[in-house]
Amino acid sequence: MNTINTTMINTTNKFNTADEAFAYFYPLLCKQGYDFGDTRCLFNVGFEITNPLQNEIHTEYRAWNIKYAEREWAWYLSGDPNAEEIAKRAPIWYKMMDSDGNVRSNYGWQWERNHQLDKVVAKLRDNADTRQASISIYDGKEIDTYRNDTPCTYAIHFYIHDNVLNMSVMMRSNDIWYGFCNDQYCFSMLQKTVAERLSIDVGIYYHFVNNLHVYEDFVGKNYQPQTII
Repeated sequence: MNTINTTMINTTNKFNTADEAFAYFYPLLCKQGYDFGDTRCLFNVGFEITNPLQNEIHTEYRAWNIKYAEREWAWYLSGDPNAEEIAKRAPIWYKMMDSDGNVRSNYGWQWERNHQLDKVVAKLRDNADTRQASISIYDGKEIDTYRNDTPCTYAIHFYIHDNVLNMSVMMRSNDIWYGFCNDQYCFSMLQKTVAERLSIDVGIYYHFVNNLHVYEDFVGKNYQPQTII
């Protein structure tokens, strides 16, 4: 296992946009990440995105596809756990389906269960100082259903401070190349949706990951060494 000089890595950064966060962490993981299975990773990484609605990834070598991100967001909004249509755009979903074509990682299906999203909005509307505006995604009571697809996100928490809606996303695992780029888009759109329902502005998006990683197949993929920070 490789050794990292952790004094050189600041994992509590603030970024203006998600694109800035990607452009920082991807080369950092490639060059200084720990060898961990088929990935290079950093443990317990947290950072803020101060303008979460600037949620497009413009870093040229990533060639991010906003049309796919919008489709994934629309699928979340549908609340339908069936992944057969989205898999036509991103075949990785085929590996995650159960025998009925359903997955556990449609986050919209998760936040609609037991009306979690509506309850979050109601709690924030009733008490702007509430600490209970949380959506649970990973559910230990359902581990037996995670044979093909284990949700990467534990929970999403919302809080109002200085009359803006802030959001914290807590994840067990996040792939920087595909996972982060598409997840942050959908999470920031969720933050926007909740803020609009409360008639307040969007604030900070805080992203915390137990294991932030890049798969070995994507190490050095199309990026230029001079982009290393």
